[in-house]
Amino acid sequence: MKVVVTGSRGLLGNAVVEHFRSAGDEVVALDRDQLDIGNRDAVRTILNKERPDYVVNAAAWTDVDGCETDAARNIASNALGPGNLALESRHVGAGLITVSTDYVFDGTKDGFYTQRDTPNPLSEYGKAKLHGERLAQVSNARTIVVRVGWLFGRGGRNFLSKVPELIASGTPIRAINHSFGTPTYAPHMAHRLRELALLDLPGVYHMANAGEGTSYAGFVHECAPGILIEEITADSLLRPARRPQNSRLRCLLQEQNGLSALPAWKDAVREFVGS
Repeated sequence: MKVVVTGSRGLLGNAVVEHFRSAGDEVVALDRDQLDIGNRDAVRTILNKERPDYVVNAAAWTDVDGCETDAARNIASNALGPGNLALESRHVGAGLITVSTDYVFDGTKDGFYTQRDTPNPLSEYGKAKLHGERLAQVSNARTIVVRVGWLFGRGGRNFLSKVPELIASGTPIRAINHSFGTPTYAPHMAHRLRELALLDLPGVYHMANAGEGTSYAGFVHECAPGILIEEITADSLLRPARRPQNSRLRCLLQEQNGLSALPAWKDAVREFVGS
């Protein structure tokens, strides 16, 4: 299988490139300096040249607060980009996996969000990602949308990914104690994305390691039981963008399509800390 991976130097993109290559696939790895997915002409040129079987879109602008004020970059990267990839991948006969976010939900639900729940994003980032989902789906019938949240792994720049480094350095840790999600380990997600490409079954999938989920503070304690941290509220950070208080995800399509659940997030944390 020949695969084009966008956003290849990011946390997820790097894991995708490593896993697909280890499985014997031909991978064309492209980061933003090699392909701006918001530029349709550039997307068309690359895909006409490479003629992949599948495109995996791990490119996004994930500065949630920055998206509140830079509408042009937000829309280009998070909405138009997936649409461009979908349209041009269809023109070369390729399928598309595009990665979306748990931030398409408003967080008011008590339990897990499934594909049956109606999106209602709170932030400009979430709105753009939802628009990108829809553009991709109408532009290529072979589009697989994968919503994920609380991604973590080696080399990541987000809070969850940096926890072991903070612990090792003795840096005081402040962690939100009343926002809840389902942690997802990037290498496990990369493995599942390849399974989805091989199945070639379009639809909206939710991606998360198994388990009831946790708070940011709970994630830190799982990495280092007994560690002393300062637990804070999300409101105390005074961030520009609103975020869902609960964005725990559960997928209804995995078992229907013969896929087992991903490993428990607590087991994934142990693998992460020990890697």
